Amino acid sequence: MGEVTQLFGVNASQIRFYEQEFDIIQPKKNKKGNRLFTPEDVENLKIIFNLVKEKGFTLQGAKDFLKTNKDGVSENQKIIDSLQRLKQFLIEVREQL
Repeated sequence: MGEVTQLFGVNASQIRFYEQEFDIIQPKKNKKGNRLFTPEDVENLKIIFNLVKEKGFTLQGAKDFLKTNKDGVSENQKIIDSLQRLKQFLIEVREQL
């Protein structure tokens, strides 16, 4: 849970809230009850954060959008991730010049 909260810059309660609200986030829990997020869970969280924080969807709007456009949204998120990695690489190259 700690790594996921750091990745998104939010507190654990917001991640737990999204877990309850969106059925596409289903981390496994160990015997202690700690959440173990899969890479798919993290990708789904990225999609949700993009819809809610960047595009301004309400939670209900994001749920509805995901139900009808899951494949398209997933593909768009992969493109966004690739572009962000490219941007970071270019920034690093510029700093080395």
